[in-house]
Amino acid sequence: MTTMERPKTTAGSDFAELGRRISQAGLLDRRPGYYALRLGVVGAMLVGGWSAFFMVGSSWWTLAVAVFLAVTFAQVALVAHDLAHRQVFRTNRPSSRAGMIAGNLGIGMSYGYWMDKHTKHHAHPNHDDLDPDVAPGVLVWSTEAAAGRRGRFGRWLTRNQAWLFFPLLTLLGLSLRKDSVSALRAGSIKRRGFESALLATHIIGYLAALLLVLNPFQALAFFVVHQALFGVYLGMTFAPNHKGMPHPTGDEDFLRKQVLTSRNVRGGWLTDAALGGLNHQIEHHLFPGMPTPNLRRAQPIVQAYCAEIGVSYEVTGLAESYGIALRHLHAVGAPLRP
Repeated sequence: MTTMERPKTTAGSDFAELGRRISQAGLLDRRPGYYALRLGVVGAMLVGGWSAFFMVGSSWWTLAVAVFLAVTFAQVALVAHDLAHRQVFRTNRPSSRAGMIAGNLGIGMSYGYWMDKHTKHHAHPNHDDLDPDVAPGVLVWSTEAAAGRRGRFGRWLTRNQAWLFFPLLTLLGLSLRKDSVSALRAGSIKRRGFESALLATHIIGYLAALLLVLNPFQALAFFVVHQALFGVYLGMTFAPNHKGMPHPTGDEDFLRKQVLTSRNVRGGWLTDAALGGLNHQIEHHLFPGMPTPNLRRAQPIVQAYCAEIGVSYEVTGLAESYGIALRHLHAVGAPLRP
């Protein structure tokens, strides 16, 4: 497990100064026009995708629709992410209502479950015990967790987890649904009844559409292609951001904890659109309520400020970021290999 490279050098004033510069640049201001357009486009993609599904009907061409809907579901998930951070609406009520419609009804993921999980991640990024995104599960992200792996299959999985990473992402969508149902059954989610009703409506409607429109083999193929590609796409939007980055020691201030555990991915507007702005992960973690289109404008300010105060600021290419994550997974599993 790697640790932070730089200690805290000031008594908490660094982030306040950066926040002042960001605020003066107007980068925390709302962008209603952008979100009206983005929500309109993503909504049209969702409606258009399902309309195409029914129009194509019982045909193997429906697999092309499955690919399109996989991309659309991931884009809906990214919209739900922005809603959870109140980037779209200023207050909680419209944010949570829109988030439940997008998450529970739109793609079959509990908004409340995911928001609770993601809030813990933002508070403790890359922390082995407090960040659920790096908690030991199917994959493990620290040598300590790998050493504690028990069972022949579990140890085999950890030894080979770098090779299995992308294949395992095909199950991510199903895993989110399973965890959503478990959280709702446990009663730990606010508005449990409303969320459960929306989630049940999605699941029943989704399965009914497949079974009523397609023959059994086409339905199975559609389900596999759609869910697998959705999981891979969604996983690929989050994997470059923290995997393989240092783990916090507990002595860092807010700015250093967020910057040193995060990684930006360079690219243009297409990268921004594909990753939902999460390629500007450092800026997003420092200012989670900042509207997505402002993250690119904030990047040079944050990078220059980090250089000014001597804090490492990591930027890589997209392919390189995946390579770093895979090499880290491979290194973590090394103690279990002969």
